[in-house]
Amino acid sequence: MADSAEVIRDRAARKAAIKKEFIKQITNPHRHASGEGGALFDPAVQRYMSMKVTLYDHFKPTVKTSLMGLGLIVLPIIGYGYMMKVQHDAFDHKCRTGQIPYAERKFKFI
Repeated sequence: MADSAEVIRDRAARKAAIKKEFIKQITNPHRHASGEGGALFDPAVQRYMSMKVTLYDHFKPTVKTSLMGLGLIVLPIIGYGYMMKVQHDAFDHKCRTGQIPYAERKFKFI
């Protein structure tokens, strides 16, 4: 238990030091005079933004990503189209066999 308490105190001290440095830099009134200006440079945010920009440069197509693309993009489109065709065919069949009279149809030109 003593080790974990010491580790927790060490992490808290490091976090407090980083927070103190951040507040010191963000509240520096002379930062704009030095020509630096703008937003405070945060290396973690910069790494994240760089990762997001170069995401597709490092993309490697695999079987898994191909199946994910097929399952998330192509199959729903085909399934929705098939569902619309089945519903239209059923409605068309009812119209042609006289089960839905012309006067009661929503769309009269079908």
